[in-house]
Amino acid sequence: MRNIYLTDGTAETFFTAVFDAYRDADAFLSPSRALQTALEDRFIPVLPSKEKSARVVKKIRSIDKNCLYDLDCALRTPAEDRERAAFAYIRLLIRHNAPIRGMLTFPEVRRIAELSDQVGSERHRLSGFLRFQETADGVFYAPCSPDNDVVDLLMPHFAARFKNARFVIHDVSRKIAGIYNGNEWLVSPVGTADIVLSENEESFSALWKKYYHTVYIPARKNTRQMKGYMPVRYWKFMPEKQNEEIEFPEN
Repeated sequence: MRNIYLTDGTAETFFTAVFDAYRDADAFLSPSRALQTALEDRFIPVLPSKEKSARVVKKIRSIDKNCLYDLDCALRTPAEDRERAAFAYIRLLIRHNAPIRGMLTFPEVRRIAELSDQVGSERHRLSGFLRFQETADGVFYAPCSPDNDVVDLLMPHFAARFKNARFVIHDVSRKIAGIYNGNEWLVSPVGTADIVLSENEESFSALWKKYYHTVYIPARKNTRQMKGYMPVRYWKFMPEKQNEEIEFPEN
């Protein structure tokens, strides 16, 4: 029999579940009920507790504060095993009572490193692939649909670049947006966005598409390399790839 601790997918609830389930040998953490379960499995809904969560984070930090970044990244991924992997890592960390980040012989450590690298790579890619368009009211708007929950990780980078300009990074799949008012930023739930581009933006987008088409050399087309540098999943949000005359096959 397994005790399945059900969370709501937030970090605070996850760490609360770690507190509740740590001494439970049959514990199984999951942010979803969509599991293959046995008849004798028992579901235990977890309610977030700031106190319990803080105690777990404090314990982890006392052993290795640097691993909190890796755990945070792992929990940002859509991987089905993200909470189980993070829980297994925390158990191993506390058992060793010493940093384990470099102990890649342990599958628990390797898995968290893999998930953390996925988030770091996507944040780096989006730092270059995000396309901002100026709206009629002077706000720069960038839609995206990342694999991982990275909007708040992107905000400091673009706030430093834009400085006094207002902008929005909209994760359309998660329905959240990072909003910067020229001084400070926050991340908030949002719905759909009805965007009206400024006249300057429409002219600039047309010019950018023309430039993109001009520098394209059919004889030197290398679709595989292009996809490696610029993954297909980002194309739909890039003006130079929208309604283009040049078709790049998927395969």
